[in-house]
Amino acid sequence: MATAVREFERRDPDDPADWFSYFNEAELAAELGHCNRDLGRPNDGVTYASQSLGPTPSGYVRSDFFAAMVLADSYLDRGDVGQACEVALNAIEIGESLKSARCGAYVEEFRTRLTKIGRSAESSEFLERVSTARLWTAQDSRRAPK
Repeated sequence: MATAVREFERRDPDDPADWFSYFNEAELAAELGHCNRDLGRPNDGVTYASQSLGPTPSGYVRSDFFAAMVLADSYLDRGDVGQACEVALNAIEIGESLKSARCGAYVEEFRTRLTKIGRSAESSEFLERVSTARLWTAQDSRRAPK
């Protein structure tokens, strides 16, 4: 990860290659958030995923959805169920407008993590609020026995 950051910092922002022009500080932070979540470093996952979302949306709704779900996963992994559920709910509401199988995979990842921690008042409220969301119910239908 350190090498990726160093290489990113070496780039010339005034002369980006066309194929790389979308990759900015927010994208790098999102990737670092993913890595840290997957490495079991939830505090760093929260830090980087939060940085990627910043004070304003990036303009890339799909990327923001993924970063928000990584943020929600990281909050869950560090035991902050309420914050995790709030972030996931907001992300799922945004994700309702997206047509991406990958969005469903991120929702399923969150569902798996939420199931592992068990029921709480916060998770029960989240489950009630998300029960009609297309992304959440689509995952239910995929899990149902045929």
